Amino acid sequence: MAKIGDIDVGDFPLLLAPMEDVSDPPFRALCKEQGADVVYTEFISSEGLIRDAAKSVMKLDIYEKERPVGIQIFGAVLESMLKSVEIVEASGPDIIDINFGCPVKKVVSKGAGAGILKDIDLMVSLTEAMVKHTKLPVTVKTRLGWDHDSIKIVEVAERLQDVGCAAISIHGRTRAQMYKGDADWRPIADVKNNPRMHIPVFGNGDVNTPERAVEMRDKYGLDGAMIGRASIGYPWFFKEVKHFMNTGEKLKPPTLEERIEAARRHLQMSIDWKGEILGVFETRRHYTNYFRGIPHFKEYRMKLVTSDHSEDVFAAMDLIEKKFAGYEFV
Repeated sequence: MAKIGDIDVGDFPLLLAPMEDVSDPPFRALCKEQGADVVYTEFISSEGLIRDAAKSVMKLDIYEKERPVGIQIFGAVLESMLKSVEIVEASGPDIIDINFGCPVKKVVSKGAGAGILKDIDLMVSLTEAMVKHTKLPVTVKTRLGWDHDSIKIVEVAERLQDVGCAAISIHGRTRAQMYKGDADWRPIADVKNNPRMHIPVFGNGDVNTPERAVEMRDKYGLDGAMIGRASIGYPWFFKEVKHFMNTGEKLKPPTLEERIEAARRHLQMSIDWKGEILGVFETRRHYTNYFRGIPHFKEYRMKLVTSDHSEDVFAAMDLIEKKFAGYEFV
């Protein structure tokens, strides 16, 4: 049984990764319904929080049905990070997560996200200060290192644990790799196999089939899997992984009707939470995966991703339901 602080998260928990413009309350709700054990918010700028920037503050919205839920923040300035911890605490999350892994240039250029992998001492001191500043468990998400020549993740993870980090999620790529090439889980297993480590070690990167999740558990011995891109537009991935782990059998994919229902709910929840314009726009990235595999679908996909008004998107979904009724996914 893995524990984050005092929170039992299950035997080999599946965690929804924090993804910008993806891991919002509507999508987290869908993933939770389909078996996600822990969900994380989109990453939130500490500087944005202390300036009361509307987009950053909005990301603090969490709901009881999501628990356990973690709010993830990023930054590289100690004073800002500590102030942001106080703001985050007021939202009542179960976990505070620090992003030391985002490879995006605009984050890295400020020394935050994966940029802090160039300064491990700062990474450790920031974590220690945040742990001391809150009663909530503090976790870390990071990468193997800045580049292939600077991978010291075993040492880094041990140091983070020693200053009070409650769990660590490690993406199996360096910052230099971005999202290219294959994730390497071997260094993550080295972290787990370090006899001094006692906190949960979660793997991230390329967990894109149920078989891969089982491999992460059985071959690499990790404590859980953090799932990102495989879940976009496909919240059923969590349920499928758990079914395969429990039975060794593949679960039948969701039907067209189930996909349509989920897509409709997703869009409506998004509109309810962030308004018509953003709700319509930010749900677009999910439609390709909701309906992946349907032949001759381009015309209908274009309707979904180019319509600016929700009534047009809902009408396109109605049309898809009628046009492809009875289609069986494999």
